[in-house]
Amino acid sequence: MSKASKTETQRPAPRLYLVTPEIEDAAGFARALSDALGAADIAAVLLRLKEADERTQINRIKTLAGVVQSTEVALVLDGMPELAARGGADGAHLNGVESFMASAGSLKPDRIAGCGGLDSRDDAMTAAEEGADYVLFGEPDNGGDRPSFEAILERVEWWAQLFQVPCVAFAASVDEIGPLAAKGADFIAVQYVWDDPRGAKLAIADAASKLVVEVTA
Repeated sequence: MSKASKTETQRPAPRLYLVTPEIEDAAGFARALSDALGAADIAAVLLRLKEADERTQINRIKTLAGVVQSTEVALVLDGMPELAARGGADGAHLNGVESFMASAGSLKPDRIAGCGGLDSRDDAMTAAEEGADYVLFGEPDNGGDRPSFEAILERVEWWAQLFQVPCVAFAASVDEIGPLAAKGADFIAVQYVWDDPRGAKLAIADAASKLVVEVTA
């Protein structure tokens, strides 16, 4: 029995979106971050900071902004949109569509306004309609829970097929990267790399190797 012929094409590979641990000592983390950024092509860094007063947060952001932006990578704050300009960050990631709608106007058009914590398709579409620069699917909530991986794959595929706004997919392990990329994610967010016993640099290089996806049409 002969097989139907297929034309093989290759779409642009997604890029990595590096998520930091919660940082307290920014100066101490700067070297590790610099090494990590040299491991692969990274589009952006999502900077997560431990709670502190405003001045401390601004100083932390400024310390790490120089490290990130010197490599032509965008620095995005996890929340704290009011500090993005003052700290020299490129934008902020806002959790939940209500938070996004309340704060995006203070960031755009000069800075990135991303949106995660999207519990429904309607929330994701609302964020896109309100000007989100990207939507994020699959990240754990504050309790560490996330949807099933099958549900995340379905959401990414649905978005990639219908919408132009970029989609970021959160990969909890290296094994999730290939399937998420195959479903059409534009960016793959990785945080697990900091816990890899080989070190973040090797873990990031390994993650990047899983990004090339061949699709058929």
